[in-house]
Amino acid sequence: MDTIASLFSFITTPVSWVIVQFHMVYGAIFGADTGWAWGLSIVSLVILIRICLIPLFVKQIKATRAMQTLQPEMKKIQERYKNDKQRQSEEMMKLYKESGTNPLSSCLPILAQSPFFFALYHVLNAIATSKTIGVLNEPLLASARKAHIFGAPLAAKFTDSADKVASLGASLTDVRVVTAIMIVLMSASQFYTQRQLMTKNVDTTVKTPFMQQQKMLMYVFPVMFAVFGINFPVGVLVYWLTTNVWTMGQQMYVIHNNPTPGSKAQAAYLERLHKHVTHHGKTRNRREKAIVKAIVTKGRDRNEFERKFINGLTKAGLAAQTDGTVVKGEAAAVATVEDGPATAGAAPKRQQPKRQSKSQRQSGGAKSAGGSETDSSSLSESDEPQDAKSADAAKKATSQPGSGSRSKAQSGQRKGPQRPKSPSKK
Repeated sequence: MDTIASLFSFITTPVSWVIVQFHMVYGAIFGADTGWAWGLSIVSLVILIRICLIPLFVKQIKATRAMQTLQPEMKKIQERYKNDKQRQSEEMMKLYKESGTNPLSSCLPILAQSPFFFALYHVLNAIATSKTIGVLNEPLLASARKAHIFGAPLAAKFTDSADKVASLGASLTDVRVVTAIMIVLMSASQFYTQRQLMTKNVDTTVKTPFMQQQKMLMYVFPVMFAVFGINFPVGVLVYWLTTNVWTMGQQMYVIHNNPTPGSKAQAAYLERLHKHVTHHGKTRNRREKAIVKAIVTKGRDRNEFERKFINGLTKAGLAAQTDGTVVKGEAAAVATVEDGPATAGAAPKRQQPKRQSKSQRQSGGAKSAGGSETDSSSLSESDEPQDAKSADAAKKATSQPGSGSRSKAQSGQRKGPQRPKSPSKK
């Protein structure tokens, strides 16, 4: 490990200088020789490095999502050229070039952070061996050797002997307890970060070998951290635990606000966005407009969660526009017209009749019976001449010669000219 760390010796001077500057600030508050001053200096170094790596982290997210988008095409290439590995590699590189993606982009933050990690390891080893390095002079080395974090020196390791730990002014039990707790927390944070990525921020509609590899790494990385962690000094464990916690929080923020399309995190995000948009009747900020614009632009290529989001807006009387804004749709306008006080041309609603009591029904029946008798009597009186005329006409029709008791229409004979009978039947 010393040989590997010496390869990054060019960066040990900047790293040691940053630690010393933070130590001056925290030393004035907690004391120059305390573990808080040196421990917080290492934590501040991690935060400063991770802030500088945010652009690379954004690039990593874009590269990871681009790789996930290409997984179906990659699977087709693997199945098509499964017996020709060279042609398969050529087609893969061609696909990467056409899509503008780079598989190594997802590893950029780790690769960029590695020099700082090895430089810090080299600095802490120099503290343990009392060797000056970078801007760390003899007084600063002596102060760092006196610093303890919960009873464990910064330069102590889990595998150190009792004599070496005693030379640093600590007990072997304290060192092993503190380092064991840090290793467990470091491995647990790494496992949770990877599990969160696999269970919430992966497109569940695409089943590829890439997902199986990620699931395997979810268990491999924590074991690797546990194995290598027993050889890390306490200061390096503080550094690595801090960067794992930072990565976990950073990933939680990304999953919550910018999830992968087709993932469970996107379903939860669109559900929250639907509630906010329907409550306010509009998109509130630029990020929400960008999300809505991207969904509208997809058209028929929307996934299940995006279609559900658009349908939910439609049911709420809202319509998403191509620029990411949300306005009242036609459904809302129709509902407003129909529910208004002056509905021009609208069909009146059918009203159900009120239920009557037994006495009301009996009294109403008597009135209707009396009214029908009166109406029938008046009707019979007014229609008496017409009935007499019709009776006389019927008598004349029956008294004509050749006519039977029934008319042609009543007898069932067909009107119009009759077809003559065939001579053969005579």
